[in-house]
Amino acid sequence: MKIAIILAILFSSFAIYIAVANQNSKHMTFRQKILKAFYPVIMKMTKSNHKSNGLSNAKNPIVDIYGYSITLNDGSSYALSNAKGKKLVLVNTASDCGFTGQYEALEKLFQQEKNNLVMIGFPSNDFGNQEKQGDAQIAQFCKLNYGVSFLLAKKGVVIKDKQQLEIYRWLSDNALNGWNDTAPSWNFCKYVIDENGKLTHFFNSSIDPMSQTFLQALNK
Repeated sequence: MKIAIILAILFSSFAIYIAVANQNSKHMTFRQKILKAFYPVIMKMTKSNHKSNGLSNAKNPIVDIYGYSITLNDGSSYALSNAKGKKLVLVNTASDCGFTGQYEALEKLFQQEKNNLVMIGFPSNDFGNQEKQGDAQIAQFCKLNYGVSFLLAKKGVVIKDKQQLEIYRWLSDNALNGWNDTAPSWNFCKYVIDENGKLTHFFNSSIDPMSQTFLQALNK
């Protein structure tokens, strides 16, 4: 009897916590609500477990990044030449990931730096089958739940594969970008490109976009 009471209390507390953490959430699955509620815990756990959080270098690219164009979520095209003179942050995203809560930090960063920053999210289903939605649903999810206003690309492949997006081939091939061969290892890996089109940093999923580590790299 006591065990049943304790379990009931724990379940009620869990349900209340989930509800409070998601009071402004809309059109989310139960899994997404749980992941959003426990995102701070996930970040603390992964931060302590990751020994290497990023790579940094800055060499002249072999191929000019400004020659690439991105197909956006709505089917329109965005030429990266529009980003000349600004920093670029490119991040692969997913709606059902433990790191999905980073949308909020990415949007905060974008609002803080948008006069000098172009940010593009690249939804992908490459890791854990965690982005099963279509482009319209992804855009709605991001806007309603995280207020995302930065650019979102059309859903595509970011890992090294025959179908890999051209821009991710550039990001993960040193024969193109000048030094880096690392492709995303999970959702929400981040690449930083400086105002002159040089790839300067790669960060894995565990790095918060509003952390001092990331902000220092962005503002170098």
